[in-house]
Amino acid sequence: MEVKKFKKTWGDRKDGRRVRSLTAMSMVSPYIMVTRNTSSNFFRDTVEITEIEKYIRQKRKEGLSNFGIMHVIIAAYVRALSQRPAINRFIAGQKIYARDEYIEMSLVVKKEMSPESPDTCIKPILDAHDTAAEIYRKINALIEANKATAELNNNFDNTAKLFSFIPGVLLKFAVWLLKLLDYFDLLPRKLTMASPFHASFFITSMGSLGIPPIYHHLYDFGNIPVFLAFGSKYRRNEVNADGTVSEKKYIDITAVTDERICDGFYYASAFKLMRGYLKNPSVLDEPVQGPVRDVD
Repeated sequence: MEVKKFKKTWGDRKDGRRVRSLTAMSMVSPYIMVTRNTSSNFFRDTVEITEIEKYIRQKRKEGLSNFGIMHVIIAAYVRALSQRPAINRFIAGQKIYARDEYIEMSLVVKKEMSPESPDTCIKPILDAHDTAAEIYRKINALIEANKATAELNNNFDNTAKLFSFIPGVLLKFAVWLLKLLDYFDLLPRKLTMASPFHASFFITSMGSLGIPPIYHHLYDFGNIPVFLAFGSKYRRNEVNADGTVSEKKYIDITAVTDERICDGFYYASAFKLMRGYLKNPSVLDEPVQGPVRDVD
């Protein structure tokens, strides 16, 4: 998939535009909090899914046969990102960059749902304008393409296989060298496009495994600022205003975030928007208003 181009100026990277108008605290923080894992904040939310399940049934009737909760969550996050673009920033070389409207998403998939089935990573290139149906088609096309082949042979698998042939000590040096080249934006764009560690966000489904969501660590290699996870459905009895009791379904969603790319108030407003879209997912079919461009 083609990545949108921006007009590159001095100080920009191949994969992002330097954000230059931030406060002094924001510019200094990557030098004080050097790694993503030591700069991580943990967020958890619970979402009632009655409207989501209605929406999923509707989309499947429209022909999106594998449409599910994961697609709704991704669409809601992308829609929130379109209105709060700072959560699509990343840090590289201790500087903060914006990806603007293009969104790289990383996702681990299995060829089959069995412990023996090998994992691979796919990276759909999404857009801040995308509706839920467009996101579904982009993700599903890559999943089906990877499941259709007998071997793991996408760009990530081929690159990982190449590195697996390097002896351990030399591999450690090779990874160090890659980090150094990435720091100075000397890695080929083709390599960062293949890397699942260079993306706008990573998402994993614990629901398909039947367990609650984990808080998944960020990676100190690459530039992913947000890792999302969601768990299996569960039921809860609630007392209504009239005194009656009703049973409702919920899922839990967790996020591990790099606090250096934007402040807590901004993150909170983005996740509130996401929650609103999940409560009323039909808005994910409407054209995006905007999207809002990140600051210069």
